Amino acid sequence: MPPVSPAESPESADRLRILIGCDTFAPDVNGAARFAERLAAGLVQRGHRVFVVAPGVRYKRTRPAVEMIEGQPVTVYRLPAVRWKPHDWLRFVWPWRSKYYARRVLQAVQPDVVHIQSHIVIGRGLARIAKQRGIPIVATNHVMAENIIDFTTLPPVIDKLFLKLAWGDAERTFKLARAVTTPTRKAADFLEATVDLDDVIPISCGIERSNYRPDPAPRDRNRILFVGRLTTEKHVDVTLKAISRLDPALDVHFDVIGGGDQMKHLVHLTEKLGLQQRVTFHGRVDDEQLVEAYSRASVFVISSIAELQSIATMEAMASGLPVIAANAVALPHLVHDGENGYLVTPGDDVELAARITDVLTAPHEEWLRMQRASLDGVEVHDITRTLRTFEALYRGEATPE
Repeated sequence: MPPVSPAESPESADRLRILIGCDTFAPDVNGAARFAERLAAGLVQRGHRVFVVAPGVRYKRTRPAVEMIEGQPVTVYRLPAVRWKPHDWLRFVWPWRSKYYARRVLQAVQPDVVHIQSHIVIGRGLARIAKQRGIPIVATNHVMAENIIDFTTLPPVIDKLFLKLAWGDAERTFKLARAVTTPTRKAADFLEATVDLDDVIPISCGIERSNYRPDPAPRDRNRILFVGRLTTEKHVDVTLKAISRLDPALDVHFDVIGGGDQMKHLVHLTEKLGLQQRVTFHGRVDDEQLVEAYSRASVFVISSIAELQSIATMEAMASGLPVIAANAVALPHLVHDGENGYLVTPGDDVELAARITDVLTAPHEEWLRMQRASLDGVEVHDITRTLRTFEALYRGEATPE
């Protein structure tokens, strides 16, 4: 399995060979995959040699290849993977093969550091073999219990045992790392409370703010937007129920961008609530269509109860949108009640409907105030700060404030 190197800048003393291990990566569409893509591309842009190991799109051995990720050439090792049938897109590498693949990739790449994006399969194998070979490891956790439970197909009692064993294995993997990170302080607190770890470092996933187009002009129609995977923990059904309670005079339209296993259920619920003319399920869209959807929306609504950060919410803020979010996990780190939007009780569609009405009926000067608050609040999540922080961890240096 020989390495493939993209055309890169000349060698320099500060240049690192970085191997990023992912259990989900492009073409998957989810927060962990998007973060890994932005991380890899950003590190290449800063002059590092970056290699990614991720599940392949089929169970077939392939040679490593240079793929264009976020406009940057990244060498990607695609491992033979199988589809997890309870899930609509998830593919995984057989766990008993993870160490075998890790040995081959590490031998080919000879990295200065390994950065795993999960402790589940690929990251688990890479961490153990990298530790044996004395290669520094940085681990980032993107996982919450709610992200897993819906797809185990196990009875609830066995689910609890499964989670206990899974988190025990996660602890053993994380303890092999030089540093463990997660996107927010709330997520770090969650991880420290779940496994026996201290000093988990919160580092924002980061976004490239210049990619988004905030529009201060009044909207010609009240548009509510949601972007994300259509899975149970996202609670898009709560948003649909809230919309059914709105005054018809508001003439609201709800744009839903993303795919997932709950699509059929949500379409059926939309019909049951009589919202067919007011809701559009767009599925997956390209980057330009996504930016356009953010720019024309009036408000971004996220009812999710399992966000360790929420890249989509940061994108909405970078687009200048007020945000209404469930008061759960890390969303309060982004949405400050009464400033750039509102926080609502998780699952309460009556309260959500009231807050949507507040935003859509606010004077334009008040809407602009919330827009400015979103734009100010997302500044600290600039991707450059994120990249600088990970570079310090890779080198074993103190992280910047």
